[in-house]
Amino acid sequence: MEALLLLIALTAIFGVLVAPALRRRRLRQQSADGLNRAVSSGGHGFVPVDELDVRLPGPDERLVDALEEAQRDQEWQPVAQLLALTGDEWELRWQRVQSIAGAAAMELAAHRERTAGEDEGGGKGPASGAGPSLTKGAPVRDARWLRAWRTERPGDPGGAQVYAQFLVWQAMAEPDSADHRIILEEARTVCGDAAELSSVDPTPHLVELHIARALGYRKADFEALWSEVCRRAPHHMGAHLAALPYWSARWSGSKEEADAFARTAAAHAPEGTLLPALPLFAVLEHLPEVQVVRGLYQSAEIERAIEAAEFAVDQVEDDHPVRPHVLHLLVCFLVRAERYAEAMEALRVIDGYVGAMPWAQSGDPAAEYAAYRASAVAGWESSGGTATLPN
Repeated sequence: MEALLLLIALTAIFGVLVAPALRRRRLRQQSADGLNRAVSSGGHGFVPVDELDVRLPGPDERLVDALEEAQRDQEWQPVAQLLALTGDEWELRWQRVQSIAGAAAMELAAHRERTAGEDEGGGKGPASGAGPSLTKGAPVRDARWLRAWRTERPGDPGGAQVYAQFLVWQAMAEPDSADHRIILEEARTVCGDAAELSSVDPTPHLVELHIARALGYRKADFEALWSEVCRRAPHHMGAHLAALPYWSARWSGSKEEADAFARTAAAHAPEGTLLPALPLFAVLEHLPEVQVVRGLYQSAEIERAIEAAEFAVDQVEDDHPVRPHVLHLLVCFLVRAERYAEAMEALRVIDGYVGAMPWAQSGDPAAEYAAYRASAVAGWESSGGTATLPN
């Protein structure tokens, strides 16, 4: 899928006929410096590739501080306190649960990679790049703080929610593992525990939406789960993002069902929500099924989806926790549609963070994002843009 998406992206951005080839050559000549500035921190002021944060879709300083403290000291209290203070801000809570669980999963994966390197080296010392976590007297950074949180505070709904999502991320990282289904079943059990600990909180049910997709729930069972979500948070954008893939052709539905789900949600969305952007995510779900033709991303369907998504991000507060997810996807589609000025406007808001679709689909989210960022800069400068970002 990733290879086909890349093929579509390259074809849509650069074209396949003689005229686009000439335009491409001129663009390279005029904006080589712009490409270099985009990948580095100079010129447009973008964050260097190796400093892009893969944990978050956008800025959340309180979360970053809590995560860094928890991972540095291997203590769960900072993130537990943050989630407790998040309270019933359900969109923000969902985003933070996702990010905390993802950070723990990445920490554990990095630890396993380091210890595997140590074992291969004969156990004589830490593997190259292992860092201080394997040195004598330093805390072993293997996400034990999350396991301790769940063990020491079993009645904390935040700990149960994060642990359930952590298990989901583990299972999805190894879909061919013999333990794949066992881990998902354990995650479902923990979701049930979390739901009992806070009956009004939709977050455990949002986590179960991932499980339902992976385990292939019957449509009647999925709809029953979805009704539990809607009863608690009917216009929750994160919930709709978690539910949409189930209805796609890649999982238990079809393109028609996914499009209908997205259009219905957008049509019934009250003012001040991000739901009008959902059809653009439905387009992303089925890009492999779309015929690759020149001008695909200027088609009426995709143009309408882009316009609706831009409308949505303008209707919510700048600090809406799910707004960066929409902006990341807009960057992808705007670059492919050669709408570079608009892509640069979105980049100004989200640059520095890559923990979102579509970058998360690739093996190297930072590199994937940086490639699109470079294309946006090249296109912007070739059309007369300057080193100052558009206002």
